[in-house]
Amino acid sequence: MRQLIVRRLLQTLPMLFFVSVVCFAMIKLAPGDPVLSFVTPNMHADDIERIRHNLGLDKPAYIQYFIWIKEVLQGNFGYSLVNHQPVLEQILERLPATAGLMGSAIGLAVLLAIPMGLLAGANRNRWVDKLINFLSYIGISVPLFWLAILLMYLFAIKLHLLPIMGMRTIGVESAVDVLKHGILPCAVLAFGFLAGYVRYIRSSTIGQLKEEYVQIQYAFGSSKTTILFRHVLKHVLLPVITLLGMSMGDLVAGAIVTETVFSWPGIGSLGMTAVKGMDYPVIMGITLFSSLMLIIGNLVADILYSFVDPRIKLTR
Repeated sequence: MRQLIVRRLLQTLPMLFFVSVVCFAMIKLAPGDPVLSFVTPNMHADDIERIRHNLGLDKPAYIQYFIWIKEVLQGNFGYSLVNHQPVLEQILERLPATAGLMGSAIGLAVLLAIPMGLLAGANRNRWVDKLINFLSYIGISVPLFWLAILLMYLFAIKLHLLPIMGMRTIGVESAVDVLKHGILPCAVLAFGFLAGYVRYIRSSTIGQLKEEYVQIQYAFGSSKTTILFRHVLKHVLLPVITLLGMSMGDLVAGAIVTETVFSWPGIGSLGMTAVKGMDYPVIMGITLFSSLMLIIGNLVADILYSFVDPRIKLTR
């Protein structure tokens, strides 16, 4: 197991290198100029060129890339072009907010999807199944940003129940305040994954209920609830683990949208600010960090397979 993990982690190096090259090329080909963030209407052209030189943007693109690679190898992912702070320091500073939001959202989505998917699969083509399918179709179709705006209007503007901006109320330092601020972002992000998880679990449940071991349990007098949650659930967990590993990229993308709408001080909002300012070291750092999360998520999913089903051996 340890050798497998080390081998898979070493395989991430060329993948991250390829991602960095593609991302850097796309940033350089995109319209915009980071120097414009420092330019004033009456600034002289020589002053503008001096700023460009100080930022290292007057060098050829490949030289800028190798300078960035050198900074990465030193462990700081370079410095922001806007605030001149180390990129890694900024990412780590905002990581707890993003990790808390993503972890709570994915946990909520799984906790709701498992009973809903089992219930829908066990009652195929009945009113419960049709109701859950209808809600799943809504979840697949609704954009996250629109749902976020709708919930903000309902729970904050109309009902005045929940805050909608930021992570904390100014002057208030309490866990309850953070939880209240996190309810809406967590609900929006979880809703984006709930529908897909329910559909997969429902499909897997329908297939498992046709297996011979289920009929044997019925013959022994086991109740439907016992069969679902004690026997079928074990086999349903495998596609759930697959989805968790595959959805890491979508989770990061959803977190960017959610954090931007709710002004949540995480990595997503940092990335949007960097994109607006063409701050390529920050964009590159966040892109590599997101890619690493996706790769590690798939690795963790592979490892969990062997614990959920010991018959699966990891040999790759």
